[in-house]
Amino acid sequence: MAATVEELYRNYGILADAKEDLSQHKDAYQVILDGVKGGPKEKRLAAQFIPKFFSSFPELADAAINAQLDLCEDEDVSIRRQAIKELPRFAAGENLPRVADILTQLLQTDDSAEFNQVNSALISIFKIDAKGTLGGLFSQILQGEDVVRERAIKFLSTKLKTMPEDVMTKEVEDYVFTETKKVLEDVTGEEFVLLMRVLSGLKYLQTVSGRQQLVELVVEQAFLEQALNPADTDSVDRLLQCTRQALPLFSKNVHSTRFVTYFCEHVLPNLSMLTSPVAELDIQLEILKLLAEMSPYCGDMDKLEANLMMLFEKLLEFMPLPPEDENGENAVSEEPKLQFSYVECLLFSFHQLGKKLPDFLIDKINAEKLKDFKIRLQYFARGLQVYIRQLRVALQGKTGDALKTEENKIKVVALKITNNINVLIKDLFHNPPSYKSTVTLSWKPVQKTEAAPVVGQKRSPGEDTGTGTLGKKVSPLPRRDARQIYNPPSGKYSATIGNFSYEQRGGFRGGRGRGFGGRGNRSRGRIY
Repeated sequence: MAATVEELYRNYGILADAKEDLSQHKDAYQVILDGVKGGPKEKRLAAQFIPKFFSSFPELADAAINAQLDLCEDEDVSIRRQAIKELPRFAAGENLPRVADILTQLLQTDDSAEFNQVNSALISIFKIDAKGTLGGLFSQILQGEDVVRERAIKFLSTKLKTMPEDVMTKEVEDYVFTETKKVLEDVTGEEFVLLMRVLSGLKYLQTVSGRQQLVELVVEQAFLEQALNPADTDSVDRLLQCTRQALPLFSKNVHSTRFVTYFCEHVLPNLSMLTSPVAELDIQLEILKLLAEMSPYCGDMDKLEANLMMLFEKLLEFMPLPPEDENGENAVSEEPKLQFSYVECLLFSFHQLGKKLPDFLIDKINAEKLKDFKIRLQYFARGLQVYIRQLRVALQGKTGDALKTEENKIKVVALKITNNINVLIKDLFHNPPSYKSTVTLSWKPVQKTEAAPVVGQKRSPGEDTGTGTLGKKVSPLPRRDARQIYNPPSGKYSATIGNFSYEQRGGFRGGRGRGFGGRGNRSRGRIY
């Protein structure tokens, strides 16, 4: 039988006046619980009164929680918000994980105010018992329906980093790491990115050994023990996403060797056959960019010579021979296009690995092939000089807003590309070849206020510099700004200077299995 407003107030008064003798007034608390069966006014009162006396009646704990849950699912959104607001008051002792589980399920609401109330309640109980709250969250991530799982993962990826250190203790972080590893056994691409963001934010994983643990996790997801099927977009997408997540973890102490080796042995041989997971993405260039970014952090390789040979052969593919000279002149129509963006990546990677075997071009390449290589380098260098002069003339005298136009931004990047290649080619022309010069890869993010190429500009710690390159600030995440295509002037050395990649998007398609795939449908409805 539903209680009236008057009965609720009268029994509330009995309990409020009882003070230490509350347990003797079980019937009064039962009347308040019955308030959830009444109208809107009775329900609003019950939502406030039930939690106030909850701790005094342990024998009615289940009934009280269930009554409050009924209010959390009421048709009246104002009643739901009030009930949700009071839920943290039930989060004591063994009840806390259950409350956390309930609140996590309530994340599926489409009402923004209600959603914010659930978030606030979760944060509130997180500060009471972080591990218990995480238990509820991970329970739903592993077993809940898809929308709840998605929002619980997003909650972790955005809220954990805001928690104070006294809440995120070593024990709590260990628990997050352990449970996240379980979730990673079956994730979509988007979930993988978010969960890596969660782990990357853990304090104890900021150490060298911590970053190495994260790299190991990514290696497991990347399936580096398997050969790559270049025609399978899911496999290609997986490799791209995993490599992006691993990139910011690499350093002089955390090596990229397994990824670089995999790229040289399994990806480069199939480069032209790769199927792009995104229509507008130049998959070949994207792969070459990732390889170039990883190459400075490569450690000792078991098959260094073979991997250098693969890079060398791939470099030859993108560095054409000059057209045959007929009657002392070259026909413009026969001039091959110079693919500067590809060559920048391949030259940089070859230059980085070449440091480990500096006599490669002398001892491992026969004289005829080396001569052919140098002819290609010379021809490419001539084309470079033409574009460098054209770009410098186009940018000369431009400052401030003039350099912020889209056209000029692209030209600035194009100048970086051509300058980088020029520096690297000069190194290889040394006798013996040198590997001492350093350049900044042209696509590295720059501060928005910087647009002009500044020679001799100071660099921040850990960055390389190259002739005429922009000062830059490395992004902490493996995301890329939208990149544009530079269309160089038509004519003798017509070429593709740049073709930049897409903003990371979406998840992976395909079957479930371990790792990235479409996850199966889950049950619907309340499972409190």
